Amino acid sequence: MDWLEELDVFLSSDESPDGCMKLSDLDGFMHGVVCSPQKIHPQEWISVACGTNALDVPDWVIEEMLAHHGEIYLKLLRHKPLVEPIFWQDPEGHVIAMDWCEGFMKAVSLRANLWLRLVESGSHGHLVTPIIVHLMDGNDIAPVGLPRKMLHKTLDKAAEQIPEAVEGIFQFWIDHS
Repeated sequence: MDWLEELDVFLSSDESPDGCMKLSDLDGFMHGVVCSPQKIHPQEWISVACGTNALDVPDWVIEEMLAHHGEIYLKLLRHKPLVEPIFWQDPEGHVIAMDWCEGFMKAVSLRANLWLRLVESGSHGHLVTPIIVHLMDGNDIAPVGLPRKMLHKTLDKAAEQIPEAVEGIFQFWIDHS
């Protein structure tokens, strides 16, 4: 079993703290933390990811989270950035990116006022669209207002656009810092 599987098993188990993110939301959250316009210290984001004080989580889990965070950062810094989001898949084969996107937006909420610069830029605000499209309201209704028969196709297409969007967001903050 590799570290990702071990982490997934822990996060899905009764051993993980209440409120602890599962693997897909955690991955989205970490991408959001890495893309943040302002550095978010591990002590802050680990507590949010774990839903509790980091001291309540085994050391190996914290170490894996830090390693995954570093890996995401290094992949985004490459000459050809690489974003490999961890999405779920439903029995019909549709990609489920909602948890990942909720995690990303949770990271955005940690510095929401600073993210307005991207959203209101007029040139790069569209980069968050593939992520926002996956957010559902309390009744599991997507904000895009599409008929249910078109929803899966739209969400699948938006999920395909997320890696490029994350690359663009990361680059925006490098160019505008």
